[in-house]
Amino acid sequence: MKSKSDIVKDWIKRYTGTPVEGFGDWILLTNFQNYVDKFANRFSTDVKGIGGPMTSATNKDGLSIINFGIGSSNAATIMDLLSAVNPKGVLFLGKCGGLKKSTEIGNFILPSAAIRGEGTGDDYFPQEVPALPSFKIHKYVSDKLRDQKLDYRTGVVYTTNRRVWEYDEDFKKYLRKVRVIGIDMETATIFVVGFANGIERGALLLVSDTPMTPEGVKTSESDSKVTQKFVELQLELGIEAMSHIGSEGEQIKHFTY
Repeated sequence: MKSKSDIVKDWIKRYTGTPVEGFGDWILLTNFQNYVDKFANRFSTDVKGIGGPMTSATNKDGLSIINFGIGSSNAATIMDLLSAVNPKGVLFLGKCGGLKKSTEIGNFILPSAAIRGEGTGDDYFPQEVPALPSFKIHKYVSDKLRDQKLDYRTGVVYTTNRRVWEYDEDFKKYLRKVRVIGIDMETATIFVVGFANGIERGALLLVSDTPMTPEGVKTSESDSKVTQKFVELQLELGIEAMSHIGSEGEQIKHFTY
């Protein structure tokens, strides 16, 4: 247990319930258990890691899904652990707050970049290193959205480690100043730690609330409605994209840095 490789190979099963060799080449990430349950039901496969910090499931075609929990520290943990798997690509199916009038509940966002407001990424790279997705993954996901005639937004999202900020007018003024399209707690970390570990990564975010106004702040009732109306579609898009990108998409990685 002297190297990072030794540690993550040993730890990944303890965290997710699945050993290194049990994962597929393509990975979906989520914050919510119902995504994993829906995936497992669809493919008649078992959910691993129940009762532990994370859960996972893998279908017979080599697609896996992991519920890593909420927050940037958990996002960094799973991206470090996945360095033991060395997947061909990872897609985060997250929820975010829409910060522009053009981002309504139910819209999808393919973030072109994320502002590193969470702090976790600072342990991997200096602040001036941008948090970016892998272009080829996002290009392929955008093609799938277009094929289904679904509108989507693109732009910069802000990732924060603060879950409760909606009352803070100074923070909201700052968000308006930096002109971000959405806010979440994981995207920048997934991008930065994925980059650090040489993992190709992307994010398909679902706008679940519009927290810049008091009436737009997420509640249990509003989140339940969003889940019922849009989560099946988001999961379906993720499954469709990551199931076929290896055979249909352009080569993901072209260069070695």
